[in-house]
Amino acid sequence: MRIVNFGSINIDYVYDVNHIVRAGETTESTNFARFAGGKGLNQSVAIAKAGSSVFHAGLIGNDGIFLRHFLEEQKVDTTFIKIFKNEASGHAIIQVDETGQNSIVLYGGVNRKFDGKYIDEVLYKFIEGDILILQNEINCIPYILEKAKRKGLKIFFNPAPMNREVLNYPLECVDYFIVNEIEGSELTGESEPEQIISSIVNRYPKASVILTLGEKGSIYADSQRIIKMAAEKVDVVDTTAAGDTFIGYFISEFAKQNDVESCLKMATQAATVCVTRRGSADSIPERSELQ
Repeated sequence: MRIVNFGSINIDYVYDVNHIVRAGETTESTNFARFAGGKGLNQSVAIAKAGSSVFHAGLIGNDGIFLRHFLEEQKVDTTFIKIFKNEASGHAIIQVDETGQNSIVLYGGVNRKFDGKYIDEVLYKFIEGDILILQNEINCIPYILEKAKRKGLKIFFNPAPMNREVLNYPLECVDYFIVNEIEGSELTGESEPEQIISSIVNRYPKASVILTLGEKGSIYADSQRIIKMAAEKVDVVDTTAAGDTFIGYFISEFAKQNDVESCLKMATQAATVCVTRRGSADSIPERSELQ
């Protein structure tokens, strides 16, 4: 069971601020740092650090060559990464306040340059039963979903950042939805966790849903069962890559054919460690650091 991640690759510019800047306000940053980031990159790094092999299919500009090197250092297979000369990589402007909460402005760059030819070339290398991971920071999502479904891949979809376009995607192709409360609410129109889960399961009865709840833990559900996992309370420093860490660890454990409760437990522990550190991909823990 191999894993391929069609995902974004970003440069993250992170600014520490006293509070998230308000409309019309100018505020001073107390610190600046540059990190490798992007939901796609983060999730591939998390899978690799959790002990599974993962192929990353993504696009970078000349300014992002260091991002490919970073992925290689993290033991992510970069065979399918394509470089667009003279074009900008995706990047994010991230504010992190004193409580560790963040606000992000995202520029897609070449993450929005996916096309059918490239997608077909990548998917040709994978077979029925392999795992596909998708987020919503790249283009051509409907095409990838439909092509992967026809090939029989197991599809994990994290609709982040959530937007109206997602509602028009062929979501019946998805096998596993992984959403937080905001994404789940926008996807279903519901606000309570139980209602979000019920709505997704009823709408897509062949799919499973994993709902992440931050410090409250997470919930897994399918048409037959619900499993809840609590999270340990810690001092939060930066929540930037917590969700991506959770997703990567869950999928890694799933690929090893572990039971759902074990997958949730490991993913929750990894995300808990992640929020105690600064940065994006750099904050994702190694498996050996977990209990």
